[in-house]
Amino acid sequence: MATLIRKQGGKPFIAPSMREVPLEALDEAFDFGERLLRDEFDCILLLTGAGTRLLWKALLTRYKEHELRAAAGRTTIVLRGPKPSAAIRELGLPAGVLVPEPNTWREVLSVMEGRPETRIAVQEYGKSNPDLLDGLKAQGKTVTAVRIYGWDMPEDTAPLRDAVRNLAAGWFDVVLVTTATQMHNLMQIAVEEKLEARVKTAFERVFIGSIGPTTSEGIEEYGLKADFEPSHPKMGLLVNEGARHFARLVEASR
Repeated sequence: MATLIRKQGGKPFIAPSMREVPLEALDEAFDFGERLLRDEFDCILLLTGAGTRLLWKALLTRYKEHELRAAAGRTTIVLRGPKPSAAIRELGLPAGVLVPEPNTWREVLSVMEGRPETRIAVQEYGKSNPDLLDGLKAQGKTVTAVRIYGWDMPEDTAPLRDAVRNLAAGWFDVVLVTTATQMHNLMQIAVEEKLEARVKTAFERVFIGSIGPTTSEGIEEYGLKADFEPSHPKMGLLVNEGARHFARLVEASR
C-alpha cells in the first residue's frame, strides 16, 4: 500500500494497528468438530479466509481428515466472499454458495433467506456480529457461533500512538481503513492518549477511505462517515480509485 500511495504522489504513514491472535482455548472449534461428525449441522457459514484455514488446522489436530471431509461434504458451505472461497479451494473442500459483494452481513442474510438449511454453524472472525446471528435466528435458523480467532493490539503500539497524535495534530489529509478492527483499535489508543475528542474532530476534516461497507459500518460506530469506498473491496483499488476521488474533491474546492 505504501508503494501504491507513493505512485499516486502521496506520502504514506503506515501504522500497524492489529494482530491476529489464535484463541488459546479451542473448545468451540473442537465442539464444532464433534457435532459436525455427528451430522448436527446442515450448513457451515464461513466468514473469513484466515478463520477458515485456522479452524481446519485445529480440527486436524484431533480428527481424521477423511472423516472431516466426508462430514463437510454432507453440509452446505456458504462463503462470505472471495477470501473464504479461496481458502476452501486451497483446502480441497467442496465449493459452496458464494455471498455476493459487498459481502456484508446483509448479503449473507439475503442469501440464507428461504434456504432449507436450519442448523447453521457460523465461523466468526474475532468480533462477533450480533446483527448476523440475530438475523439468522429471525429466519428460524438454529445458530452455533464458532469463534476461532480474535484480534488484539499490535505488540508494538508506538506507530499507532504516533498516528493518533499526528492525526489529532492535523498532519493527515487522508486516512485509509481496511478493516473495522483498525478503527476500533485506533480509537482505543486515542482514549488512552486522552485525544479522543481531537481525533474525532480531525476525522471530520480528513478524507476517509474505507475498503468496503463492513468497514464503513465500523467507522459509523464512532459517529463518522466514510467519504469513499472503492468499486471492489481491494486494497489496490482503495488507494488508486481513492486518490482520483480525493484529487477531484481538492480541485473542486479551489
